[in-house]
Amino acid sequence: MQKTLETTQGILYIVPTPIGNLQDITERALATFAQVDLIAAEDTRHSGLLLSHYGIKKPFFALHDHNEQQKATHLLEKLQQGMNIALVSDAGTPLISDPGFHLVRACRQAGVKVVPLPGACAAITALSGAGIASDRFCFEGFLPAKPKGKMDKLQQVANEERTLIFYESTHRILATLETMAEVFGADRYVVLAREITKTWESITGDTLENLIPWLKEDANRTKGEMVVIVEGKAPTDCAEISPQAQKALQLLVQELPLKKASALTAELFGGKKNAYYQWGLDNLA
Repeated sequence: MQKTLETTQGILYIVPTPIGNLQDITERALATFAQVDLIAAEDTRHSGLLLSHYGIKKPFFALHDHNEQQKATHLLEKLQQGMNIALVSDAGTPLISDPGFHLVRACRQAGVKVVPLPGACAAITALSGAGIASDRFCFEGFLPAKPKGKMDKLQQVANEERTLIFYESTHRILATLETMAEVFGADRYVVLAREITKTWESITGDTLENLIPWLKEDANRTKGEMVVIVEGKAPTDCAEISPQAQKALQLLVQELPLKKASALTAELFGGKKNAYYQWGLDNLA
């Protein structure tokens, strides 16, 4: 019997790996590593250590942010020739703020079978232990490193009522939280999940007003890989902001930054300054 195209082609497996604790590898992931012909890895040395721990030896192929678009075609050809390939990132689920999108899209377009495996993901693991609404959420990945880009991105999601999830590095976490306080308001509740599944794992939640000085008290609290989970914006009840207060804010913002104008309006008419600030973002931008 002549083989069909489907049976002659290989399969691309998307294989999550532990984000810290090596015991979080699944039996299915190990079985997949054992039977594939090649492993496409973001960092071959890092992934090599993981497989060595489990006594698995397989050839590696480097696939990272800088070469993915060029190398995806090469890997696709190998799959079409019948090779089975496992795609892994440094840790967690591939494609979630990691390389792999171009390869998976190329496989889907070419009719090559893609099999995703469930497994570790820092964002979902942190969300499950945060105590913040998890029925609706937005994953935003890493924010831009430059201050203006970061500010612009946060302003884009300032009105989002769903829970927001970000990744951040140890070197930028304080600057990021301070920018969040400026954009979201210092009373916004945030959970900082640090070093998830690792020895020094910690999950701490508070308002930005309290969380920022808490981090500054101990440099160790800013070390490690971070997941930042931000409570969604509470729906603004415009009825609470009287027409007189709206008019005052409109006049003040012509001479003052919105943040200061909102604080003065709150002193004059009562209410929360963050509500005036949000109303200004919604109506005066």
